[in-house]
Amino acid sequence: MNMKIDLIITSNNIFSGLDEECFEGYICVAGNRISKIGRGMPDESIYNRAKKVIALNDEMIMPGIVDTHTFFSGYAIFHLGVDASDISTGDQLNCALAAYINEKNPIGAVFGHGWNPERLDQEAGETLLEEKYGEKPVIIFASDRGSCIMNGKAKEIYGFTSETCYPESYHRIMKEYLNDREFIESEFADYMSMMNQKGVTTVKEMGFDDFYGFTDYLKELERKDKFTLRTFFMSQPVGVPMNLKYAKRMRKMFTGEKIRFSGFNRMTDGTIASYKGELKEPYENESFSCNLEIPWSEIEDDVLAADREGFRWTLHAQGDGAVGHIADIYEKCQMEDGKLKNKHGLTDMEFTHPNDLKRLGKIGAVGEIYFQIMSLDPANVLLENMNKTIGKERGRRYWNRRNMQDAGITLCGATDLPLMITDVPEGIFYSSGGYMDGRDEPFQKENTISIPEQLKAWTIGGQKSLGMDDALGTIEEGKIADFAVFDRNLLQADIKTVRNAKVVMTIMDGKVVFEKI
Repeated sequence: MNMKIDLIITSNNIFSGLDEECFEGYICVAGNRISKIGRGMPDESIYNRAKKVIALNDEMIMPGIVDTHTFFSGYAIFHLGVDASDISTGDQLNCALAAYINEKNPIGAVFGHGWNPERLDQEAGETLLEEKYGEKPVIIFASDRGSCIMNGKAKEIYGFTSETCYPESYHRIMKEYLNDREFIESEFADYMSMMNQKGVTTVKEMGFDDFYGFTDYLKELERKDKFTLRTFFMSQPVGVPMNLKYAKRMRKMFTGEKIRFSGFNRMTDGTIASYKGELKEPYENESFSCNLEIPWSEIEDDVLAADREGFRWTLHAQGDGAVGHIADIYEKCQMEDGKLKNKHGLTDMEFTHPNDLKRLGKIGAVGEIYFQIMSLDPANVLLENMNKTIGKERGRRYWNRRNMQDAGITLCGATDLPLMITDVPEGIFYSSGGYMDGRDEPFQKENTISIPEQLKAWTIGGQKSLGMDDALGTIEEGKIADFAVFDRNLLQADIKTVRNAKVVMTIMDGKVVFEKI
């Protein structure tokens, strides 16, 4: 009996994730699964059974992209409420707020986004909010995503100020905006669409505490089969301690291939540039190794308690001292055949020591790596900060993805979105090319990984970390049909211009969810 074929895709460049090169061939899809893969062009008998054919030329097909560290709840903040991006006077802000309140009649706080501190002075903005809206909490988030203006009522109710308007404070307002159904339905749909346009078919979301009711909406989407983005979510305790009862409930509630609970996440140290990264040795010309007090005993207790219940942790670390502490903790976790049973991971790992990388690789730890992190600052700023804080000698171990790969750590692509937006070609430029903005020569090329290695990190590496590598992450017969299609072969692209490459099609679960061909 001839097999059913819903879709055939042909291309001169198919990157399966199993090899280092592309091949010319075709992929047959039946339902949501890859039913056949062939080299060369399919014969007439195969074409005749296909409902649809997508004939590509030099476009490159690869497995769907996985971003293992994203914050939809943080992304949504910057589209929330009144659009203040064009406002430059108090009168304009007052008119915009009055119109919004008249139309929406919000029960809780009045939110806004896009405030530009260079156009409207913070003091002037907050004075207006106090005079005109003193009895109703108002918070307007800045366009630079680093601050906000708010009135006294908002400060009283939510317990933070304009100076402490950090992502870790947002949990205090999440119950309101994550349960605003009109806003969240549109926002999450737009978010999934935006990620699909980047070739992303799977994300691992950080949800503060118990996600403040958002999981009810996610369950509704699952029942209606409305996901175009596989969503694996974690609990990041910020407002309350780790909640294993919640984790067990989420594990039981979500068991499908499009959404699951994926454990816990936590920040440990901070940035090295701000002297908050924990180092093994003191900072250059300083007597201290970190200006934060990190509760390592508490972190270890939480990790081991979760590990006993079968839950994984990812811990965010930037300094080599913090990475070493995490290796100590993970070595105490449950093992199977010498590897971590629960796929614990580390995020960022900006500055590391090779001995700790070997330890982490030996036990099979996961590394969520910000391959685009160099895009945030020009080369002179990055190098100046590095030399000032750890010096040139230790600086040789900065962004050492080569050692991570060689140590056997499972590397995954991550962005900390909305800090960065997923862009695989950009990641190739920075972390395979080794380039920085404003610098002609690569930076420590010996620390970079190859393009095939990075593509595998963005695909099968991410799915391994999520425990989905049996079904996703490579182009193989029997696996789920998730693909990203780029306008060129990324393996052969000019490394200096690879950032110009674009996604032209994304297929998730056997269906085209984005197309620009």
